[in-house]
Amino acid sequence: MYHNPVLLKESVDGLAIEENGVYVDVTFGGGGHSKEILKQLGPDGKLFAFDQDEEAMGNALSDSRFTLINENFRYITQFLKFYGIRKVNGVLADFGVSSHQFDKAERGFSTRFDALLDMRMSQKNTVSAYDVVNSYAYDDLRKVLFVYGDLRNANAMAKVVIAQREANPIKTTQQLKEVLRQFLPASKEHKILAQIYQAIRIEVNQEIAVIEEFLMQTPDLIVGGGRLSFISYHSLEDRLVKRFIRAGKFEGEPEKDFYGNIEVPFKKVGGLIVPTAQEVAKNNRARSAKLRIAERI
Repeated sequence: MYHNPVLLKESVDGLAIEENGVYVDVTFGGGGHSKEILKQLGPDGKLFAFDQDEEAMGNALSDSRFTLINENFRYITQFLKFYGIRKVNGVLADFGVSSHQFDKAERGFSTRFDALLDMRMSQKNTVSAYDVVNSYAYDDLRKVLFVYGDLRNANAMAKVVIAQREANPIKTTQQLKEVLRQFLPASKEHKILAQIYQAIRIEVNQEIAVIEEFLMQTPDLIVGGGRLSFISYHSLEDRLVKRFIRAGKFEGEPEKDFYGNIEVPFKKVGGLIVPTAQEVAKNNRARSAKLRIAERI
């Protein structure tokens, strides 16, 4: 089941839709945001959507204005060109894992179920959670846990995983949980497990690199006055989006012209938007969502 889209009205309103414009929903999922965009498009408007998860293809919308592309959005420019599209009026992204992926036990995303260590958002991906846990060198595994999971015990965790896998491969989410049991005090077990899973999932799906590659393509893709509307769920994603909107890049200060004027491709629209208490009560997944909107200068 694909749950309610997060910040639906706010994120689609953020696109300031022109009825004959061309829009892209790069994280289609259950199609909630796409349906809302289509409601606001006129007969000559177009909506392209991306989702790398083969299961999402079953949610394709029957609408002549709509095209669903079964690919990772890091290839946005390449695939839009295939459809003859070089410029668009707006792009919406709802980063993170869909509720559907969490709820399917066999995908291995959720701390609630025992499943094979998989966590691939696309079955075409050659690296799974099993590979990260069982074949990464100590330094690489420690870095994944520390940088992507914000885990203070990353060094010790990596050592324990490596010692265990030398005796027997760690094949399931339950086995991984047992291997790391000493780091899971009862009061914080769910929180720490969620951080461990998040770290491995981000590595498996190269989520940070994908978002960086995608963001760097948007200045050439968006028409002047066009909008970005991006929902993030953890600080790593949100920091990338925030820095990119502010500086047009991820490190250092914005570029300046000969006269010292800052040159950036986008300007922010409004402030940070977060869900209301009512939305969080209805949809727990919304609790950490942050929406940022920007306009092409």
